[in-house]
Amino acid sequence: MEKNLKRELLDKDRAYVWHPFTQMKDYANRDHVLIEKAEGLFLYDADGRRYYDTVSSWWCNLHGHGHPRIKAAIRDQLDAFDHVMFSGLTHAPGIELAEQLVRLTPEGLTRVFYSDNGSTAVEVALKMSFQYWQHTGRTEKTTFAYLDGSYHGDTLGAVSVGGVDRYHALFRPLLFHGHRLPAPDLRQARTAGADGEREVAARALAAVRELFEQKGDTIAGLIVEPMLQGAGGMIMTPSAYLQGVRELCSRYGVHLIADEVATGFGRTGVMFACEHAGVSPDILCLSKGLTAGVMPLAATLCREELYAAFYDDDAAKTFFHGHSFTGNPVACAVALASLRLFEEERVLERAQATIAALADALRGLARLPHVAHVRQLGLVAAFDLYLDAERRQPFPPERRIGAAMYEAGFEEGLILRPLGDTLYYWLPLCAKPDDVRDIAARTERALRRVLS
Repeated sequence: MEKNLKRELLDKDRAYVWHPFTQMKDYANRDHVLIEKAEGLFLYDADGRRYYDTVSSWWCNLHGHGHPRIKAAIRDQLDAFDHVMFSGLTHAPGIELAEQLVRLTPEGLTRVFYSDNGSTAVEVALKMSFQYWQHTGRTEKTTFAYLDGSYHGDTLGAVSVGGVDRYHALFRPLLFHGHRLPAPDLRQARTAGADGEREVAARALAAVRELFEQKGDTIAGLIVEPMLQGAGGMIMTPSAYLQGVRELCSRYGVHLIADEVATGFGRTGVMFACEHAGVSPDILCLSKGLTAGVMPLAATLCREELYAAFYDDDAAKTFFHGHSFTGNPVACAVALASLRLFEEERVLERAQATIAALADALRGLARLPHVAHVRQLGLVAAFDLYLDAERRQPFPPERRIGAAMYEAGFEEGLILRPLGDTLYYWLPLCAKPDDVRDIAARTERALRRVLS
């Protein structure tokens, strides 16, 4: 990009733009990285420097930037028509995508409600669950349970079931009451392997059982991020916990809501994270990778019995919820193209070699000073940084180690976005084993520079 144009754009950015999850004063005297081009696994800035997109552009991108099949789907749909409302009208991309989602998602989910993003998918799930109980005469079931460290979006309903105080505590006066439960964090296992996983799951399930025994008659649903809590610190959870909450929700008549906005569509090595536990939820929330991370679209799927509670001659039983861009046909066409890629290019099978290479690369990083709690689920990996890793002594907050790693990543050609002092990768499915090895080597150089 021409130098003067770059400077003009960055000055306008500082003058007019308020970036998300950003303390803008940090950029009073420095610039955001101005991206000019993206291709495959890489982003290119206005000076032509190349960066690995190791966080998949906020956990969204699946098949790499600029995939020709995805771009063709956008062009083809625009040639037909762009956007039409989805109430009283319908269209082929929305219909066909719903059919494919019902076919691909865990067994028993039969109906698809579209919205715009992960937060709205969760809002739909909460309102759907609440209204179901009202329609079926269980009007006392008005509250929801959620996990400590959970993150389900930034709208007020989603924040009400969020468990990350840094993001959510300020807004408590605006929110509805929920029941906060301990998360089954595998880092808390006192022993390694299956015994440690069972121990962590059992402790967390005991709290769910106690809550349901005492207040299950008033709880509409329990919302979880299956197998992996993202924004709470890349907390990985045992499959036995998900199996246990499925059984408890069924026993006590509580909807199990699975938020797979981040984990859906192959990121954890299988199509949906619920598959690791062989579990099917009552309600499933999807977004991000639904359109390969290219366009805004979300879907909330539910069981037929929930849908049936709204299907009535009484107009008052309508689900009064919708968004201006619900079922956008261009976004639905992109999602269909992405799902076809999974089948025709055997994306998940191909990713297994990269997952294995990532596991090997993590073993090398685990040997570094200050690194602990190395963990992986498919193409997601994380580790925590400590002043004293053996004693789990954290760095003083004022050192802002995570922020320093973010900056050092740019120097090494990496887009990193640590969560506090937790460093993670959220790799796209197009990553190859050599890419992973190169990313790990660059990360090691950045770690040595920051922590030396």
